[in-house]
Amino acid sequence: MRSQSLEAEKKNRKCRHQRHASGKMANQSPTASKSSKRQPELALSDTCLRARAAEKSQQGNYAEAIALLSQLLYRCPGNAIDYNNRGLVYFQAGQLQQAIADYNRALELNPHLAKAYNNRANYHAACGNLLAALVDYDRALDLNPSYVRALLNRGITLRDLERHEEAIESFDLALLLGQLEGHIYAERGRTYHLWGDWNCCISDYRRALELLPQHNSSNADSAMRLYAQVETWLNQLLTIDN
Repeated sequence: MRSQSLEAEKKNRKCRHQRHASGKMANQSPTASKSSKRQPELALSDTCLRARAAEKSQQGNYAEAIALLSQLLYRCPGNAIDYNNRGLVYFQAGQLQQAIADYNRALELNPHLAKAYNNRANYHAACGNLLAALVDYDRALDLNPSYVRALLNRGITLRDLERHEEAIESFDLALLLGQLEGHIYAERGRTYHLWGDWNCCISDYRRALELLPQHNSSNADSAMRLYAQVETWLNQLLTIDN
């Protein structure tokens, strides 16, 4: 028995995938060490711009973050990491067409950039293209088998497709890597919940609540929102059970 319909679950998909995007923007390009030897002042300036863009993005000032990243790309139009970073900010700002264009460009420049595949998969999932999302999550994992966020997002997407057993397997693999455990227990618990295994579900929810932060801390907003969501899911389940 489900406490939430599949349609409601799909409506929340975009928020979930924003939560498990590729994480902090990279503050250094792969060519920074070379450019610093040639033009140290310019390299330092690029590093500062990249750091400011990350700060503005974390503050929710997406327009300024995009402007800073665009300035970086004007200087170095071949930087795949900056395209991926700008695509992530566009995605967070709800500008999906600009986001997918930047992800595609990043992958044209560097087909081995696992974070760009993960972020592009999040775009596909947000648009409801779940099978396309799975393809990109798998590409990210082919490049980096220990990529926890891609395993986590892959599990969420398999759950949205009602492939619950495969979703659980993806979450189990993610837990072995010892990162984002609170998030993984929460999402695995939700999968058990929708699958009807309430004993496993309750255990995972309680474990998630032990691991997720309850109070405000740096860069913890998404984890706090997930904590509140897990509390709601658990209370719904316990109310039905009683």
